[in-house]
Amino acid sequence: MTGVAWFIGALVAAGGAFLVDWWRSRVPSLESRIAPGLRLLASSPDGTRPATPARYPRMQRWVGPRFTWLLRVADRVGSGSSDVAHRLRRAGSPLAVEQYRAEQLVWGLAGISVGLALSFALRASRGSSIVALVALVAASGCAGLVGREYVLGRAIARREARILAELPTLAEMLALCVNAGEGISSAIERLTRIASGALADEFRAMLGWVRTGVPLAEALRDLADGTRVAELRRFADGIAIAVERGTPLADLLHAQAHDIREAGRRRLIEEGGKREIAMMVPVVFMILPVTVVFAVFPGIVAIRLGF
Repeated sequence: MTGVAWFIGALVAAGGAFLVDWWRSRVPSLESRIAPGLRLLASSPDGTRPATPARYPRMQRWVGPRFTWLLRVADRVGSGSSDVAHRLRRAGSPLAVEQYRAEQLVWGLAGISVGLALSFALRASRGSSIVALVALVAASGCAGLVGREYVLGRAIARREARILAELPTLAEMLALCVNAGEGISSAIERLTRIASGALADEFRAMLGWVRTGVPLAEALRDLADGTRVAELRRFADGIAIAVERGTPLADLLHAQAHDIREAGRRRLIEEGGKREIAMMVPVVFMILPVTVVFAVFPGIVAIRLGF
């Protein structure tokens, strides 16, 4: 029991160090305060962004250099660096690929720690087999790695849903600016000054690319490639084609905003139909059996009693 006590004490100390590291990282540094102003200037058309301070700086500085071979294995076995960079770009995360891998490794080590604690508890209380406990530790570590991937996937889904919700309004605002006589570049710049949200951030980054000499049509296509929102892709392609051919933009923007709203209504109707079918599951398997029991049980009792 002495070894178990020492191990549990080490786990508690590691957890305390992790919490202290997280609490200290909440205090904004000078670098993190000026990073939003520099990010637009340092953005590039390939979607890469400057690295920002890590979420768990001391923990990652200790973990990263000692487990770089695991990061290389993760690149070969799981998602490659380019795929991870693209997913971080879609999520709007300021993390670099190395920082994300370090975070993923920290999550995996946290899962292993939890698995070890559970294994020692099961070994001490029930005398479980070593093979089962090793499998539990391995499963806990894999759960930590997969959990970080799941969190990133949820962040991507939420951000792309916000982009899709903001797109019709921003398209209408662009159409109003173009109708007022502004060019598409100045209209987008005015929009980025007065608007906020995920799509406005994407337009700000796109303007940073345009200021570095990237053509507007190419920057719009790069903006659409940075996300997997089909409506944004059609919107960017329409504007790019109109800019290249010199066709009027106002009617195109109004029509695209109308099409995006109609597509949103169709999605809501489809989602409502799916939810209606899903609501039948508790009705059929929970409420209906209870209703049948309440209706039939008094009659069965009366028959047994001979009434």
